[in-house]
This record gives sequence, structure tokens and C-alpha cells, in this order.
Amino acid sequence: MTKMIAGQALIKVLEDWGVDHVYGVPGGSINHTVEGLYLEKDKVKYIQVRHEEVGAIAASADAKFTGKIGVAFGSAGPGATHLFNGLYDAKMDHVPVLALVGQVPTENMNTNYFQEMDEGPMFSDVAVYNRTVTTAEQIPYVINQAIREAYRQKGVAVVILPEDLTTKEIDYVANKTPKVVKNDFAQTINPEDVTNTLKMLKEAKHPLVYAGRGLLGAKDVLTKFSEQFNLPVMNTVPATGVISTDHPNAIGTFGRLGSKSGFEALQHTDLILFLGSEFPFARFWPQDVKIIEVNNNAYDIGKTVDVDYAIIADAKSYLQALIDTGETLPAGTWLKANQENKANWEKWLDKLAEDDSQGLNPETVTKKIAEMAGPNDTYGVDTGNVSEFGVRGLPMNHNQRFALSGLFATMDFGLPAGIAGALSVPNAQAWTLSGDGGFSMVAPDIITEARYQLPVINVVFSNERLGFIYYEQVQTKQHLYGVDLTGADWAKVAEGLGGIGFTVASIKDVNETFDKIKELQASGNKKPIVVNAVIKQDDPVATAFMPLDPKLYGQEAVDAYAKKYHIDTKEQPSLGELLRAQGDND
Repeated sequence: MTKMIAGQALIKVLEDWGVDHVYGVPGGSINHTVEGLYLEKDKVKYIQVRHEEVGAIAASADAKFTGKIGVAFGSAGPGATHLFNGLYDAKMDHVPVLALVGQVPTENMNTNYFQEMDEGPMFSDVAVYNRTVTTAEQIPYVINQAIREAYRQKGVAVVILPEDLTTKEIDYVANKTPKVVKNDFAQTINPEDVTNTLKMLKEAKHPLVYAGRGLLGAKDVLTKFSEQFNLPVMNTVPATGVISTDHPNAIGTFGRLGSKSGFEALQHTDLILFLGSEFPFARFWPQDVKIIEVNNNAYDIGKTVDVDYAIIADAKSYLQALIDTGETLPAGTWLKANQENKANWEKWLDKLAEDDSQGLNPETVTKKIAEMAGPNDTYGVDTGNVSEFGVRGLPMNHNQRFALSGLFATMDFGLPAGIAGALSVPNAQAWTLSGDGGFSMVAPDIITEARYQLPVINVVFSNERLGFIYYEQVQTKQHLYGVDLTGADWAKVAEGLGGIGFTVASIKDVNETFDKIKELQASGNKKPIVVNAVIKQDDPVATAFMPLDPKLYGQEAVDAYAKKYHIDTKEQPSLGELLRAQGDND
């Protein structure tokens, strides 16, 4: 038993759970929690961000990169409300985050005091655990329970801390209960489910796997299953990396952020093995396809698309049970055509990367990142067109980690995620990809990267446009209004905030600049780097609907689409044409 202020005891609980850094901005109502961080500074690092939103997003990104709980704090009033963006990102992508929220002293609660707000109801929707402590002595217990619930329910835990309670001295006794955060027991898969799955796979002509975040960390099992059963694999965008992006069976994803190979596979499949996801865009899949859905949460099964066969199970254990049968499917024209279609798509992206005749293509930049990226690097990817650039161009072929704002899709995710990547995976390079719209929201936190000597490489794709929204206004025939951006020299901004800045606008610029960056990092650079990539304003190729098969869409539609996006249909034949050329008439 040791005497200490409750604010220090709070931080000791975080230490016990393996938390080594916390984000936030000091304020009167949270200052004794900050005092606790000072007293435990050798164990838990305080990361001073320039906006609480950045801290909350970074905490969410910590959890996405590592699976460990991220922690952020804010003071009463505006400090608390600034946390919401990051907390909702964590809620919707189901990752554990702890928010420590300041409150006015207990004697001033309910008296219309300065910055007093009824904070409990404010956080009731975002949180899986939401408590206001009422005594100093209970603070360690409540923090401990909050972390357990955040892990158990894969969501946000909020603890509201009245100012006078964190300053009181208490007798602190460490909780000796082991800090267990997951179930390690082996799951037994129902043999009937295995038998029925095998039967449906064998009856299907064009089956494929659609993998979600529930298979993150199961790359070897998913790869083995795909190879043994000769199945093409698609993934949701947040699950990028569940199978190596350079594996020939990995054919990409579907939708606005997708690929030609992914879109076309869905138009020809007759059975989807839908694993570990609540993918909201599944409702846009073709309606005549059979679906086997596997999820360990019964609530998620059938939530976004009606399914033919439901299996409540851990997706990794389920795939292993199928592998253990020793069964296989023939490597027929279906897999071969999908592999060829994926290879053609990648050749087309490479062709874009090698062309700057009309201005710099983003593919030039992502290809250069791919050449430089190490096996354990982290990528924090912002929302918007930049998400397309990242999903289509970043390598996930080793142990790289990829994070973006999936279901919440908040702009400005990239830079905070870069801070998280540098802190959570310190022995690898942290990268961020942002549009100029998202980057401008959080650019001051380049100061944070500089303050803590985090040599993050931040790439800003500058086209002076909210490109994702611009495309939506065009598609819905609205007036183009509010989507133009006043430009800025982000390289100079970086230098003014303590970083190193470069501007690139051609292939030559990109090659020279990234050579310099490689030299800087190799020589031990500790400053953040910002690459202001001035790209052309063309929309990325639209993959949500790709009418390239004349049999399905007519030659006129094919010609119009190919002309708009400069696609040579001889180099990019549709999947249907590839199948028919191999005698598979679908």
C-alpha cells in the first residue's frame, strides 16, 4: 500500500495494462491526471498534441496498428467535445480506446459552473463503458474496469474525472488480477458447418472469399486456405493486408476504393464466402449470388446483406477446420482468369506511374513509397481520393500495418495515425497519406511530430480540391460548389512547424526527392518530413461501376468508359472476356 494522489494511481493502472503513451492537452479540470503523468513519466510518456481530436484519432490508430488500447484525454467542456471525432472512429471500427475526461470539482457540479457540462449523456452513444467517478479511492478500480470493457466489447470506454478527486491522496494497492484481454481457448467448429460449406463450394462454379478485419492476424491461414482450395480472395478496405497484396490470388476490393479485378469478380461469382466483417457495402453486391457468412458475432450476420448459410464462429478457426479436411478444389479457369485480370490491372497502375505528360499521377508517388517501404512499416491513410491511392498502391506483403477511418470515414485521420505509428511501432518507418483537404485540418500537429522527434514521412496529395466530394457532385449533377480549395505550400508550412519540406510535381521530382529522403532517414534524421505532391486534378478511375464487358453492358458503354479513363481495352480485357477465351461461358 502506497500513498499517492489519485491522478498518479490512475496512471499506474495504465502502466499495469502496458500503456506506454497517452495523448492530450492540459486543462484545469484534468491537470492532476497530467500531474500523475509527470510523476510516472519514466513509464508512461505524455504526448502533447495541439488539438484533442488529433489525440483521440491517434489513440484509435494505436489500437488499429497494435490491437492494444489507445488512450487520450481532454479537459471539461471544449477539451471533452474535441475528443468525439476520434472516439467515434474507434466505436465504428470496433477498436479499444480509453478516454479520460475532466469535469469541474464535485462541489461545483450542477451549479452552472464555468465549463460545466452534463458529460455522462454526451458520451452515452459513443461509449461501451461510461462512468463518472464519485470518490478518489475508486479511481483505480474504475479505470481498470473501463479498460477491461474496452477490450471485451472492442470499443470506447469513457471515465469522467471531477477535478477535486484526482488531486486527493489515496492508499494505492496494485490490482494483482492478470491483465487478460482476449480468449486464448481453441474453438471447436461444428462439423456440419464444415460439411455443408464444402458441399456449397463444390457445387459453385465461381466461388470466392471476401475477407474482413476479423481475419487480421490470420494471413498464413487465409493464404493456405486460398491456395489449397484455389480460390480468389477479396477483402474489405479496413482489412487491407489480411492476405499479401502481391499474392496472385489476392484480387483487391470492391466499390469506390476498389479495383477492376475486384469489381469484375463480383459480377461473375456465384458464391461468396463472407468472413469476419460487417461490410456495409455488401448490400450493393449482385442479388443472385449465394452467400455463406461466418462471424463470431451473431448480430453481424445478415446485418448488411441477406445470406444463405450462417455460421457463428471465429473465421480463422473456421478456415483451419476446412484446411484440416484435406479437401481441395480444382485450379480451373475461374482462378486463372482472376489472376490474369489482377495482373493486367497492376500493369495499368504501373503505366500511370510512369506517365507525367499531363501532370503528376498519384500512382507515381505510391509506387515510390512501395519501393522504399520496409517490412514492418505503418501507413496512416486519410479519407477521400487518397484512400483510393493508398489501397491501390501501398504494399502489404510482409508485416506492414495499414490504418484508415473505415466506417466513420473522418477526414484528417492520416497525420494523427502517423504519430501513432511512429510511437507504437518505433523500429519501422511511419508513413502518412493525406489529401490537402484533410491535411489542412490537422497540419499544426507536425509540431507534435517535431517535438517528439518522430521522423514520419507525410505525403500530401495536393490538387486544391475536395476530390471525393467533387466526384459525388458530378455524379449527382449538382453544381460544383464548396469543393474548390485555396492552395498552400505545404513544404514551407512543414519547415515553419519544425519539419523538412519538399514539393514534387513530376516523376523527376519524385525520384530525386525520395532519394534525398532515403539518405536523410539512413543518416538518422529525427525530423518529420512533408512531401507536397502536386498532382493533376483528374478523378481516379471509378471502380464502383466498371462497364468494360461488351456482353454485359454493350459496346457503346464500354467505349465511353474506356475513353473517359484512357483505358486500352486490348490491354485491359474484361474478366468476362478472359473467362470466355478459356472456354468458360459463365
